[in-house]
Amino acid sequence: MKKLSYCFLILWYLLPAGTTFAYTHADTLRGSDGRGRSWWDVRHYDLYVKFDTLEKSITGRNQVFFKVINTPTDSMQIDLQSPMQLDSVVIVQSLRSSVQSRAAIVNEGNVWWVKYPFHKLKTDSTYSLIAYYHGTPRKAVNPPWDGGFSWKRDSTGKQWIAVSCQGLGASVWWPCKDAQWDEPEQGMKVTLDVPGNFSAISNGRLISQVSENGYTQSTWETKNPINNYDVTFYIGDYIHWHDTLAGEKGTLDLDFWVLRYNEARARKQFAVVKQMIHCFEYWMGPYPFYEDGYKLVEAPYLGMEHQGAVAYGNNYQMGYLGYDRSMTGYGNAWDYIIIHESGHEWFGNNVTARDMADNWIHEGITSYSESLFTECIMGREKGMKYSRGLWHNIRNDKPVIGDYGVNEEGPGDIYEKGSAIMHMIRVMTNDDEKFRLMLRGLGKEFYHQTVTTKQVEDYISNKTGLNLKAFFNQYLRTTDIPQLEYYIKDDELSFKFNNTVEGFTLPLTIIAGETTTPIKPTSEWQHIKWTGGYNVKFSNDFLIKIKK
Repeated sequence: MKKLSYCFLILWYLLPAGTTFAYTHADTLRGSDGRGRSWWDVRHYDLYVKFDTLEKSITGRNQVFFKVINTPTDSMQIDLQSPMQLDSVVIVQSLRSSVQSRAAIVNEGNVWWVKYPFHKLKTDSTYSLIAYYHGTPRKAVNPPWDGGFSWKRDSTGKQWIAVSCQGLGASVWWPCKDAQWDEPEQGMKVTLDVPGNFSAISNGRLISQVSENGYTQSTWETKNPINNYDVTFYIGDYIHWHDTLAGEKGTLDLDFWVLRYNEARARKQFAVVKQMIHCFEYWMGPYPFYEDGYKLVEAPYLGMEHQGAVAYGNNYQMGYLGYDRSMTGYGNAWDYIIIHESGHEWFGNNVTARDMADNWIHEGITSYSESLFTECIMGREKGMKYSRGLWHNIRNDKPVIGDYGVNEEGPGDIYEKGSAIMHMIRVMTNDDEKFRLMLRGLGKEFYHQTVTTKQVEDYISNKTGLNLKAFFNQYLRTTDIPQLEYYIKDDELSFKFNNTVEGFTLPLTIIAGETTTPIKPTSEWQHIKWTGGYNVKFSNDFLIKIKK
């Protein structure tokens, strides 16, 4: 989910530290791999949506191609949130047959149970169902944080419509298996049927467009796997231009869609895209979706990392709505939304957390990519300073990893504390080339996959050669910030860590004038000979507190 709005931040900070929220049965249904989900795997979605812009409603259907992977239960869970209504479901008996059987459907809140003799389906075989639906989708209250449909008008009064649904869920506007761990391996088609001659943009490539009876029907296709909250649309009076980039895997198509009257501003602001992609390919590996291309699309809200169709709404400003979140001055040298949201193509869209509780993998590594881009354009020192500058935003109110199985993402610290974790790993690796190859390796090892925190931890530890078990436990699973306590007496300096998990240590450096002394504090007192005087400092590349 994107950065919290200022109003939301104020409300958030008024909550007592450690505030928890009760989970419901609906949260469990949404966040767990229950009996209506565990026996089938999504292979492909074919979504059709027709818009009624006057009534602000939609009708549609979604053909879900699925593979039976375990013994089926008596029902299938299809997610579609109120006030949307599932009208009917038919089962297509095989991929080679047009024979359809109507299934019974039973509603339970935001879940629809499809009742059918699924036990007759063969394991390891692929089938499909078609879900027909309609309704008035939830209107976005404060997109993209409190998402839904944004029914807006541009400054000329023309329709400008889009959707944002991370956290809220794709089932707010189309029926699906709304689970982050199950992406359609064979991609997705999205057909948008829109009144008038407005452009209707979605993920992937435009494969057909026809106009008849006052409607324009546009079909877009994504060849690569895509997570549900990335599936999107943009409808408006857009102007489009195309470009290409010579990337690591060949020619990458670049497409830009902006409101017609913003073309000149956009061409200037979006010129950074090529430099950004070259930078990210160097650090994080080839752009993960060459088959589908890269698009940047102007949206009626701040931004989102919609795969291959990144939403842009930063009002053509540098920084984050003109503000440098690092407070170093370096964050105002580039457009935050272009850089951050595009960084998610590597972490979030390519490498996706299986459970939302592990979304620090998305936001933490992507937030660190901001530092990498700063380094690409301004040098290593400024990139490192930018990274450290973000740390003042860390609250430490809840552990970075959220609660599993209940569709819960975790706190705002998944951004800056997640970024701090990556920064500290780079410093501990003490070899930028090894760190870079590790980062690229994450994208290659888990290419187009969903992963757990443990998989990421194990991979990083293996590739860096560092023992990071206690480090990850400290910064991901507790809210405690290690406190370095020290004192100088006579010719001896004594030090230890407080507030740490078992086995925790960091390779710190004591700085006294021109002299630097490496130390590795633990929870036990250590003593070294000291003649450097009382005016000492410690390396600032680690998220710790100092107590003298």
